[in-house]
Amino acid sequence: MTLAARAPRSARFAVTNPFSGAQLAELPQASDAEVLATVARARAAAAAFRGSTPYERRELLNRLAALLERDAELIAQTISAEMGKTITEARGEARRAQNTLRLSGDAATFLDGEVLHCGIVSGGKDRQAVVTYVPTGVVAAITPFNYPVNLLCHKLGPAIAAGNAVVVKPSPKAPLAADHLVRLTSEAGFPRDLVQIVHGGAEPALALARGPIDLLSFTGGPQAGLALKRASGLVRCLMELGGNDPLFVMPDADLDAAAATAVGHRFEIAGQSCAAVKKLYVHSAVQAAFTERLLALVADHRYGDPAQDATQMGTVIDLAAAGDLAARLAEAQAAGARLLAGGTAQGTLFAPTVIADVPLSTRLMATETFGPVLAMRSFDSLDAAMAEVNASEFGLQAGIFTNDHAAIRRLSRGLQVGGVMVNEGPDFRAEHVPFGGVKGSGLGREGVRIALREMSETRVVID
Repeated sequence: MTLAARAPRSARFAVTNPFSGAQLAELPQASDAEVLATVARARAAAAAFRGSTPYERRELLNRLAALLERDAELIAQTISAEMGKTITEARGEARRAQNTLRLSGDAATFLDGEVLHCGIVSGGKDRQAVVTYVPTGVVAAITPFNYPVNLLCHKLGPAIAAGNAVVVKPSPKAPLAADHLVRLTSEAGFPRDLVQIVHGGAEPALALARGPIDLLSFTGGPQAGLALKRASGLVRCLMELGGNDPLFVMPDADLDAAAATAVGHRFEIAGQSCAAVKKLYVHSAVQAAFTERLLALVADHRYGDPAQDATQMGTVIDLAAAGDLAARLAEAQAAGARLLAGGTAQGTLFAPTVIADVPLSTRLMATETFGPVLAMRSFDSLDAAMAEVNASEFGLQAGIFTNDHAAIRRLSRGLQVGGVMVNEGPDFRAEHVPFGGVKGSGLGREGVRIALREMSETRVVID
């Protein structure tokens, strides 16, 4: 399943704990030739797996979910150590990943087609079209560091449910839990080479995109996504490329719930989530009352050693990420923003931060910020605030706290995003619901039910 036995010693990279700096492992970086050989094996496995039944696919995924449940604590400890997520958050991810696999198995039994009559065209009398869904072949699954297991399951689960083979390329910053999951597929009885893994950074990712794959599923940044799209040519791509997600707090909002959601969604995994609250729009009528509640929660938010059960927020992924956050905050303050809380760092531990009156021109507002920083703006006109959000190159998800149905309708119809969460933050997601965005936020949708169709080919037989 891995390339450790074949890779030369010189082509290796270290995996380190972002909190302690300790080296956790040293893994091989796959060469272009090794990537192509892996894809060739996957093509042979995909050809043999095409004839599998939905029952067989569900059984495989349920067995894998059971093994993931068995190893959940070990996987959670691995996730926490390699990417700085708190152990509580990591345990939650392991639970969600089990659910994703089981839902994928269930969905395999409902990959239904349809029968259409053809009598609406000349010569179509007594003919019917049978529409079915068949496997696409080899799915390349390139995953990020922030949810190294559940986001992999969001690719692997639907791909297997649809009858495909999978080649996994996890982030080099957090590859160990993904490697463990891939090894479990063998124990679960998956056919040989149906799920394989290659390790490394941009070079193996590009080699995989250029290889003879049939579908590329990528979660990561827009620049990397564009490079992979260019490399893959006409191969179909599913891409989730991040967001600059707003949360709107209206005058009638439950301010306690809104403040708790803003803190919970932004500071989860130290703000390193594509749909986390990046921009907090607070109506001027409740700005003072809301800010008071928000700052009280931020002051009590415990950050530190991710391995401790009491810790609520761990580290950012590396020192470069912490440096980028500090630079963004300095730019915003130089442009007139007011720092209300946090803004300090000790290595990769970045304090929960709130900054207000952030100008639109700053990187904190104009681009995606991956870290525990809440950038606030006040507004009086919902339409004007929506126009600011729509000017972004991203359009993933948004949240609104209100019971004003007119405001909900205006926002849900006028905002250029893939999803609107009502009385909830933009980071809310259910595993079976379509998830993805518009504009620079990506191509296609994830979510078990829709991903199953995305990872299948439509076939029509007319007789």
